[in-house]
Amino acid sequence: MVDKAFTVLDLLELDLPGHDALNLTCIAGRRGLPRLLSVPDINRPGLALTGFYESFAYQRVQLFGHGEVAYLNKLHESGSTATLKALFKYDIPCCVFSYSLKPPEEFLAIAENMSCPILQTSLESTEFLSRLVRVLSNIFAPKKTMHGVLVEVSGMGILLIGHSGVGKSEIALTLIERGNRLVADDIIELRCVNGNTLFGQGANTLISHHMEIRGLGIINVAQLYGVGAVRNQKEVQLVVKLEDWDPNKTYDRLGTDQKYTDILGVKIPFIEIPVRPGRNLPVIIETAAMNERLKRMGYNSARDFNQNVLRWIETGEAQTAYTSDEDSY
Repeated sequence: MVDKAFTVLDLLELDLPGHDALNLTCIAGRRGLPRLLSVPDINRPGLALTGFYESFAYQRVQLFGHGEVAYLNKLHESGSTATLKALFKYDIPCCVFSYSLKPPEEFLAIAENMSCPILQTSLESTEFLSRLVRVLSNIFAPKKTMHGVLVEVSGMGILLIGHSGVGKSEIALTLIERGNRLVADDIIELRCVNGNTLFGQGANTLISHHMEIRGLGIINVAQLYGVGAVRNQKEVQLVVKLEDWDPNKTYDRLGTDQKYTDILGVKIPFIEIPVRPGRNLPVIIETAAMNERLKRMGYNSARDFNQNVLRWIETGEAQTAYTSDEDSY
């Protein structure tokens, strides 16, 4: 569910970039703009216009295209308004007319009387439908916030987590200097899209490209390194936990067992990297990103290494190597 009530007025006022722009204007029923949108989907009301209301998805945005408008014009010519009045008895959030189509005056009058917003878009029906579903999916996506740093490394979205002071921001700064990109520092807003994809961005987009470096203060990454060093959002594809080196803990040295962490129901690959002086953590994280890309392409270095060792043992070369007296003293 959305964090706050999302209304038709909010939809109308969305300022979206080119490929997401909805191009909406309100042509009737302005009193109904505070109506809530509760379902991130769209309905074509063709059957409802004929009087068939069984399983009518009235909670959705109702999209009218050429076919629906042609039927409305037919109703207008016959002077039949009973079907339209029955339609607006349902608590419809709003109606949208694509192709800049305009419904008959009777339709607008009934909608005005029932305070149902009538919107108009210049987009084609199919294009508007795909854009609105994409926009509403993002708005209604489950969300949570986490402390960490989200960076794009070798094309992979990596979420760095760990206790305060472990060095997340300093490592991210080095990664940026090496040509990688910052998405957000400190408070990351995560949202699950389509039930299986996790996207991250700054919880506050106005300050998401700023970083706090202890001893230096707040820096603006976009100003210092250019706009090519930042991006607004990124899919989270790997979670890296940074922790102080614990000599009593056994760390994974082969990588044969893939670990995952569950965030909003999405399983994300997870690795732990111990921090201690002398370790080149930015290079290790870059290597982890490229290794994860290889896994997604079907190649697993650890598994391949394990299979090579088993084949070596099976050939008998291993026994020969360890029983040979050539190198004995």
